[in-house]
Amino acid sequence: FLYFIGRNKGSVQTMGILQDKRLWGAVVGTVALFAAYRVWKSGKKGKKSHNTAKQGLDCVVISGPAGVGKGTIIDMLQKETPGKYAFSVSHATRQPREGEVDGVHYNFVSVEEFERMIAADEFVEYAKVHANYYGTSKAALKKVSAAGKIAIVEIDVKGAKIFKDRVLGQLKCCFFFFTAPSLEELHNRMRKRGKDSEESMTKRLETAKTELDFIKENPSVYDRVLTNDNLDA
Repeated sequence: FLYFIGRNKGSVQTMGILQDKRLWGAVVGTVALFAAYRVWKSGKKGKKSHNTAKQGLDCVVISGPAGVGKGTIIDMLQKETPGKYAFSVSHATRQPREGEVDGVHYNFVSVEEFERMIAADEFVEYAKVHANYYGTSKAALKKVSAAGKIAIVEIDVKGAKIFKDRVLGQLKCCFFFFTAPSLEELHNRMRKRGKDSEESMTKRLETAKTELDFIKENPSVYDRVLTNDNLDA
């Protein structure tokens, strides 16, 4: 059981190339089993709670390079299990892209406001990526928890490590890293979505390489490393 959900110490379980419903099944299956294990473990310790969902899992942390399909996977998770998950809206200092809504996709704030929040210790984790700040606020997580739902947190690899270290023993979270079959395929996906300039895509590909190196050097951060072979999976 522990091997299946990828919790064995010092290793990352790579699922290989998954397509269509197999990728979705891997995500849902891992989350469900992880939650069930947490409920069972709590029960063994004599802890009782009427809120089984919250007792089993507090958050699902998702990371991966730009263009790997994280947004598609998050949308599927929310649509296929309505009322169970809610997106933890991160803060960002960059300008909104076309179609992005403040308070829905990100809480867009100024650099000055973000730095004020840092000084006030209002973030679980934050980082500066491509000249912009991004962070997960404590208030955003509390808002999801207060609604009795499991938080979906989308952050980069370094943020995930900081997040895991800071919430250890306080929150029960399942960590996923999604990647593409190759950097070439990742570049193709970025081009197709048409959101970035060539210069920006080059920076993002360099970041992707760094992230892959990071998870090899820090295999205990993620419970699952999954390859999204189908962007619409």
